[in-house]
Amino acid sequence: MNHTSDVLADEQTTPEQFEVFRRMTPQQRWTAARDLYWTARRHQEAFVSSQHPDWSEAEVQAEVRRRFTNARS
Repeated sequence: MNHTSDVLADEQTTPEQFEVFRRMTPQQRWTAARDLYWTARRHQEAFVSSQHPDWSEAEVQAEVRRRFTNARS
């Protein structure tokens, strides 16, 4: 569980950012969340590939899928 004290100062949401989020339509929020999810998946794929250069694309994808399926908050 993340607490405010666990967040770095430059990672905290600013009042201006909150205002931007408030003005977004539900569709815009959904699109932003979806884009963030797939960006995180691509980053995780790159990380797993760098840690296991001998793995096939299928093995990398399976590991990323496992990590996202077993993610905990």
